[in-house]
Amino acid sequence: MPFYNDLRPEAEIIEKGYARIFPTPMTVEEKIRAINGILALKDGLANGKPDPNGGPDIQAPISPRRTEHNLLISSWNIKEFGHTTQRLPEAYFYIAEIIASFDLVALQEIKTSLTDLKILMRILGSDWDYLVNDITSGNEGNSERSAYVYNTKRVRLNGTVGELMLWPEITAGSEITQLARTPYLTGFRAGWKDFALISLHLEPGSSESQKKRRSEEVRLLLRALEEKTKENWNSRLIVTGDFNFYERHDAACVQAFEDAGFFEVDGMKGVDTNASKTEIYDRMFIKADKFFRLATQNGKTVGGVFDPFQFVYLDGDEATYRSTMLQQYTGEGDLTVPSKLTSYYKHPWRKNQVSDHFPIWMELYIDDSAEFLESRKKKHEAD
Repeated sequence: MPFYNDLRPEAEIIEKGYARIFPTPMTVEEKIRAINGILALKDGLANGKPDPNGGPDIQAPISPRRTEHNLLISSWNIKEFGHTTQRLPEAYFYIAEIIASFDLVALQEIKTSLTDLKILMRILGSDWDYLVNDITSGNEGNSERSAYVYNTKRVRLNGTVGELMLWPEITAGSEITQLARTPYLTGFRAGWKDFALISLHLEPGSSESQKKRRSEEVRLLLRALEEKTKENWNSRLIVTGDFNFYERHDAACVQAFEDAGFFEVDGMKGVDTNASKTEIYDRMFIKADKFFRLATQNGKTVGGVFDPFQFVYLDGDEATYRSTMLQQYTGEGDLTVPSKLTSYYKHPWRKNQVSDHFPIWMELYIDDSAEFLESRKKKHEAD
């Protein structure tokens, strides 16, 4: 679980010499608010948020860890991580609390500075480690990189790490020679399972030229993966990240993954992943063999989307953060007008605190020992 040293009473920190994450001490009010937020997140992550009217849950819970049986894999585009200067200390604790609910998290939009990532790792503690690739240079790369953050007690590297580069035979006749943000591939091992994750951040935007480029990025990526798997590469693939798919525009891109033998987790299908709840940008496409099994419930594969704003930075909380927003604001609108304050709070202020994307997740079975023993018994009996 995360470290909460900065949230201790100040006298306790000084007396016992606890190491701080943040050099400037948080006020008592900030500490209490952060503690309340963390407790709300803990409850929400474990229990979800039921609909008071008896309908479907407003927020489904995250699956619990089951020792040596399952692995919780997540992907999250954390807005301008390492760039925005608006994040309060409490926001880092909220981000860490969410990530700590999973075992392996692919992060997108890590910026040039690794300051935010290092703060996150200090809060997560010594059981956690990370891998990060280099930024993709040039305007189209947007000074972004990807990272994998993982619990070393639950998952380990299997030796495969690299960036997926395209080559001339793949790109012949295409206007694209490389994906704008280089896909980051890493192999992992948990229990009996070896698999590879590929973290993506595809071309954004809904203009015709952007849709065309994004579609071509998908085509080239799938073509490259097809060739790579012929080289006895890892055939158990999870391609995840921010695909920037617009539901009404990019159905053909989703179909291309399905035609290539990938499938999506049932629990994520049709669920918006951006904070405005208008699009399904973030995805997980899985290509697996019969020994790579996802958890199921009622015949459907288990996974979902977690909305932090059901538990922290709630609608109506803008009055709590009014003075902070006024200090940070550099725009032209008048935030003393209540409607302007509310609008700014929802977009972009609270998104700059946590993210403008929600984390997505899936549950993977990693223990096939019972099935293995049953199959061996049947072979013995047949002999």
